[in-house]
Amino acid sequence: MLTSFLSGFTLSLTLILAIGAQNAFVLRQGLRREHLFWVCLTCGTSDAILIAAGVAGFGALAQALPWFETAMRYGGAAFLIWYGWRNALSARQGGQVLDTSGTATTSLRRAILTLLALTWLNPHVYLDTVVLIGSISAQYPDRLAFGIGATLASFVFFFSLGYGARVLSPLFARPTSWQVLDAVIALTMWGIAAKLLLM
Repeated sequence: MLTSFLSGFTLSLTLILAIGAQNAFVLRQGLRREHLFWVCLTCGTSDAILIAAGVAGFGALAQALPWFETAMRYGGAAFLIWYGWRNALSARQGGQVLDTSGTATTSLRRAILTLLALTWLNPHVYLDTVVLIGSISAQYPDRLAFGIGATLASFVFFFSLGYGARVLSPLFARPTSWQVLDAVIALTMWGIAAKLLLM
């Protein structure tokens, strides 16, 4: 049981560590200290649902519905291009500084809806959680422990990323730091979108 748990935890953590749309959004929210608990909880819960689906054997969905992967790929790419454009505009305009007053400038509803779109419209999320984790879990005697380990890794990572971002707060008291971050996020979004379109 422990071997399955640790294997699931390690695999999930390795997959999540790569910078992506979801991680960039959580980092940004952590730096701004906006709705952080709900953002991290939403990420962890979304991953938990997808991992559970994969471990339960629903990884065959893409095979049963051949159009599903294509629809998710183009829909996700379109959203990432739009989101990257928004960050590129923000980087160009500049003038933003870290607000340490604790007053949120983005509504909770808008933050969660954006995060849900970044998560559920990204085909890589399905490949990593439902397909990859789901198929690898079948190789372990205790699939439940494997799934619990993978899910726990997701929660640990997102809460660490979100709340750990505060260490960088002094750096982001300068407007140029936000411009650089927005530019990096924009390029990341466009890079992921390009990979999706060229698959």
